[in-house]
Amino acid sequence: MGAMPLVTTEIHDRVAVLTLNDPQKRNAVTLAMNDEITAALDEWETDDGIGAVVVTGAPPAFCAGADLDDLLADQGPDGMRRIYEGFLRIAHCPLPTIAAVNGAAVGAGLNMVLACDIVVAARQKARFDSRFLQIGLHPGGGHTWRLRSITSRQTAMAMVLFGEVIRSEQALDLGLVWKIADDENLLEECLTLAARAAAQPRDLTARTKATILTLDTISESAQSVEHELHPQLWSMGEPAFRSLVENLQKKISSKD
Repeated sequence: MGAMPLVTTEIHDRVAVLTLNDPQKRNAVTLAMNDEITAALDEWETDDGIGAVVVTGAPPAFCAGADLDDLLADQGPDGMRRIYEGFLRIAHCPLPTIAAVNGAAVGAGLNMVLACDIVVAARQKARFDSRFLQIGLHPGGGHTWRLRSITSRQTAMAMVLFGEVIRSEQALDLGLVWKIADDENLLEECLTLAARAAAQPRDLTARTKATILTLDTISESAQSVEHELHPQLWSMGEPAFRSLVENLQKKISSKD
């Protein structure tokens, strides 16, 4: 028998679910797991039948961080970048992504959460723990930038420097989490959310996601108009927009 996959995948209509699958190690990130994450996303991004991705972990954890053996083995810049590859592959995915946080997300596991577009947390079991400093390690992989961008300077300081571990309700208040779901309904809630994004044209969601992710480059109103102008003009020439407008016009005409 071959080794068990470190990532399992399912398709629910147009939503792909990627489950980190090394429960005995609490789904710690390894180089082999990163290879499987990359392979899954490479496949889905070229599949017109996939419109969104949900990332979760095999119980009892979401992801306990980077595998310590890999951390100790790969101490140069290139080695560290290989450790980052899995969550960065998710961060740079053009498809809409949701983190379904079903347990502890620690260190690089928190990076996996921060890489997703929105986060849904299990009410009882979700936990968010930076923990880099607590093991004598400087944060890496864009950890502080993403945490600061998504929450606030004070939240980043509290979690990273002061070791504050955040539970679901507080994470919601801090903006780290979009919504909370009962543990037993977590995946169902995420699939419902993901289906809304997956129902839209893939090119449109990809371009809109890219627009949102580059908003930090905008500092005033005129720039914001330019930032959206050409993508909006492109969308107006696409079949989806024209079809919806024509149907709306027909409905209006039928009421006259």
